Amino acid sequence: MSLERPDDHDHDAWMEQRDFSRVERMYLTVLIWFDKRLRIVDYLEILEGLYYKVNMQMPKSHTEQYGLDNKFWYWYPLYALGSFSTLAYIVAAISGALLGFYYSPGALGSSGDPTIAYESLTFIMTDLNFGFMLRSIHRWAAQVMVAAVFLHMLRVYFTGAYKEPRELNWLLGIVLISLTLLFGYSGYLLPWDQLAFWAGQIGVEMSLSIPLIGEWVAQLIFGGFTPNPATLQRMYILHVFFLPFVVTTLIAVHIAIVWMQGIAEPH
Repeated sequence: MSLERPDDHDHDAWMEQRDFSRVERMYLTVLIWFDKRLRIVDYLEILEGLYYKVNMQMPKSHTEQYGLDNKFWYWYPLYALGSFSTLAYIVAAISGALLGFYYSPGALGSSGDPTIAYESLTFIMTDLNFGFMLRSIHRWAAQVMVAAVFLHMLRVYFTGAYKEPRELNWLLGIVLISLTLLFGYSGYLLPWDQLAFWAGQIGVEMSLSIPLIGEWVAQLIFGGFTPNPATLQRMYILHVFFLPFVVTTLIAVHIAIVWMQGIAEPH
């Protein structure tokens, strides 16, 4: 350990011995100038010592306590629910894109019968080769995704993984589960059968129950105060064009934050 006083150190000679870029040299020159007058580095070292002193008082995580590799949690079933829901989302997206080649969102036929969307589903289920299997994969992948996201949120809550510094990702997860439910609801209305019609009516009534802006929300999302052809068009646009881009972007940000912060181990 050197006993040389910081102010006696020849900083210029030290910088000449190293191959710094112009930006690095400028940064160090400014830092040294301020440090000689304000002791910036000394105070930063004091803050660093206080920070690690506080963190050393935290209880050990399970992997620290039992000397395990922290990748242990990658293999714990409840810690794989996020990856499981992402995999279900990818399967639903691919199967949904294939279904889009045969599905038509029209609610009214040329004779006035509201059968175009329903008939396209009937064709997929009965006449298209592997159509029944393709739609079943899409439907089950969507249901698995909803269940996996819900259980993932429960695991995060009960293990305290939503606490500092992961509050932002927790809020992002709440937005994602809300969009996942909207994904499921818009897909539920696309067959445009009796179940879809009355589910749409429930959605309209819920929108109208919102104070002050209820009628505006019903007009925007459902195109009126009762399910109609505009409702199906809006659900189709939401399900196929809007939600996939928003949800894919948010999932990418969500995974990037997990990658930067690491697995939140229970303490």
